[in-house]
Amino acid sequence: MKKLNRDILEDIRKVLSSKYKVLSMTEKVLRRISTIILEFIVMKLHFVGYVPSHHFRRFFYRLFGMRIGKGSTIHTGARFYDPRNIEIGKDSIIGEGVVLDGRDKLIIGDHVDIASEVMIYNSEHDVQSSDFQAKTAPVEISDYVFIGPRAIILPGVKIGKGAVVGAGAVVTKDVEEYSIVGGVPAKKIGERKIKELTYKLGRAAWFR
Repeated sequence: MKKLNRDILEDIRKVLSSKYKVLSMTEKVLRRISTIILEFIVMKLHFVGYVPSHHFRRFFYRLFGMRIGKGSTIHTGARFYDPRNIEIGKDSIIGEGVVLDGRDKLIIGDHVDIASEVMIYNSEHDVQSSDFQAKTAPVEISDYVFIGPRAIILPGVKIGKGAVVGAGAVVTKDVEEYSIVGGVPAKKIGERKIKELTYKLGRAAWFR
């Protein structure tokens, strides 16, 4: 009787193991298909990014999941990795040739000015990992922030309200409100004296 029970349990284990393998394989196939579809969308958005019309580009960016507030503009040549996680507030201007990652939550506030060729990343490889595993983290850029040309913002960073990031800086940790940072890695080099900011960036150039 005990042998019969063991045989039945072994048969059940084999069936469950087989079903698990099938489910695991199905999940891998579905993930791969999802990745391919996303890569195709990202490629299309790359081409869309060179059409010299803000309205045209905004339409397609929003169509594929990006949230863009009233009066905000993304200039030509922008690159994305997952537009569904990108949220931009109102009256913000994103310069030419920027990289907005989106593989984790990327929130850009109101009246934010991001200059040309800035790179904002949500994902990076763990150099201490034996398998070089990728890791992701959200990035938040608060209202009235200015980021100079070719600056790099790394995963997990929060930039406080009114802060300024100098050209070419590499930001590896949080930036305090109204601070001015620069260098590699970025360090505080000053502070904005005026704290009550009320300006509006206004209309972007038509064909940029």
